[in-house]
Amino acid sequence: MDVKARIQAFLDHLRVERQSSVHTLRSYEDDLALFLHFLEETSGPSGDPASIDARRLRRYSAWLTGRGYAASTVARRLASLRSFFRFLRRGGEVDADPAAALRNPKQPKRLPKLLRVDEVVRLLDSIPVGDALGCRDRAMFETLYGGGLRVSEVVGLDLGDLDLDEELVRVRGKGKRERLCPIGGMAVHWIRLHLRSRTPRHADEAALFLNRYGDRLTARSVGRLLEDHLARAGVRGDASPHTLRHSFATHLLDRGADLRSVQELLGHRNLTTTQIYTHVTQERLLEAYQGAHPRA
Repeated sequence: MDVKARIQAFLDHLRVERQSSVHTLRSYEDDLALFLHFLEETSGPSGDPASIDARRLRRYSAWLTGRGYAASTVARRLASLRSFFRFLRRGGEVDADPAAALRNPKQPKRLPKLLRVDEVVRLLDSIPVGDALGCRDRAMFETLYGGGLRVSEVVGLDLGDLDLDEELVRVRGKGKRERLCPIGGMAVHWIRLHLRSRTPRHADEAALFLNRYGDRLTARSVGRLLEDHLARAGVRGDASPHTLRHSFATHLLDRGADLRSVQELLGHRNLTTTQIYTHVTQERLLEAYQGAHPRA
């Protein structure tokens, strides 16, 4: 089979055997469709996957960079290729994996965007809670910040995931890994108020946070809601739901939490992922020193 047919077989494998999420499947499909476009643009219709060598893949990496993709995007697209060629290798369709030695482009160190504590407080306190939707938003954003959750985790919360007496929620993170997250008394207070006015479209709807039609909220909707509330609060508008997660981690470290605890709370598999926040904290300490010390 040609490359296009093998890509479809790989996607079917992810969907059926690996039971990958819709989001994961869409990412792989987009990444591999772009690779297919490169092949067709540079060498005509796709042929035998075994004819693709490491040199051709390096050309593809350079082609991506030349089209203006960020280093992080190039790295993700190359990761999709590695997974695809591993699948071909396991199936005996290629003798060697041309993507195995493919290097990612060097990525610039970019620190996550943050909100100060007073900005988070201003954002949350500015949400109007005179109706059911406002109360829902207050509960949702208190939970996002209170637990440091990903937006996908907060929209994925079901009623059965709540343990409000213990101030805990069960979340399903990346790789379908579950963890228990403390969310704090303020989030619990607003969730209890939200539950009084929650109106699902169907009696068996399990989602905690619903849209105006009674169905589960989407991550995209949460992003739009945050934009509206940021504008109302007069807080800078380049923040996203993930900014609340970054702010959660940094505020904990600023107040003496240890890195391992923050790693567990965030659900990071590797400590190196969490260590970016130590750079943020160090940078803030240096700014405070330089702004306050008379001999700085």
